[in-house]
Amino acid sequence: MPSWSERVLHLLNRMNNFYAAGSCRASCLRFEVDGAQVGWIRPHVASLLSRYPQVFTAPRGGAVSLCQSLDSYEARSEAVHEVLLALRQEDSLTCLRGWRDERYSVMPRFSDPPVMWMERAATSLFGVKRYGVHLNAYTVSDGGEVSMWLARRSSTKQTYPGLLDNMAAGGLAAGVGIIHTLVKECQEEACVPADTAMTARPTATVSYTYEDEEGVFPESQFVFDLEVPVGFRPRVGDGEVQDFYLLPIEKVKELLATDDFKPNSAMVVLDFLIRHSLVEPDTEPHYQEFVTGLHQTL
Repeated sequence: MPSWSERVLHLLNRMNNFYAAGSCRASCLRFEVDGAQVGWIRPHVASLLSRYPQVFTAPRGGAVSLCQSLDSYEARSEAVHEVLLALRQEDSLTCLRGWRDERYSVMPRFSDPPVMWMERAATSLFGVKRYGVHLNAYTVSDGGEVSMWLARRSSTKQTYPGLLDNMAAGGLAAGVGIIHTLVKECQEEACVPADTAMTARPTATVSYTYEDEEGVFPESQFVFDLEVPVGFRPRVGDGEVQDFYLLPIEKVKELLATDDFKPNSAMVVLDFLIRHSLVEPDTEPHYQEFVTGLHQTL
């Protein structure tokens, strides 16, 4: 049986497998808009896109670009959206079966102005960066013992149904701010009042890139910590969660290395453990690999 450390290392390697030897990265084409790279496209997706020469250029110099004639945010967004609607009708790309009607911003870096928006379900086809917000809600007893609130995802969730998760989390939609998303997710998922959610402290980002059968996923999560009173209790809100549990931090630590935990949320909890000195360099042989694996450059 692998040790806790080995299982965590395996999790981090899996969530960063795009950087590993043998990944699809060597065969991917850069996805460029207006000369700047905004993603990665696998060859089989590039061949599908070649049927839409009025929107996408043919691969050249290792890149697929949007046509220069699409020279505005709206023009690019609408043109790509029409292509995606057509591909969705064909039903050959499994990720498009999970269509969300949610718009994600596309930009080279988070600090750059968005060049377009894209349907959330399609972002992995283009390997564009996705951003989200995750909250660690925890209590500290009079004796100093730390416990953490975890959510159990609904069994009807489209992704990772029934797995353990942070108390509140959600993706950043186009045009919506980080704090606004945090407050909204706290209210909707856990019935946490806005004034309580606003006291959460931004602490870090957790960033990684993985690939699976549905595409390439470069993701960065903005992480917040919220210390809540011992008597605090979240309530199930919008049906995305089936239950909440308050667990001693040692139990949470044990669970994050199991298949019962949503992988990126387990990484957010690991980051919490490191920042709160609950995993320490003198006793954790893979401490440096943990830190590196949580904070990759996208």
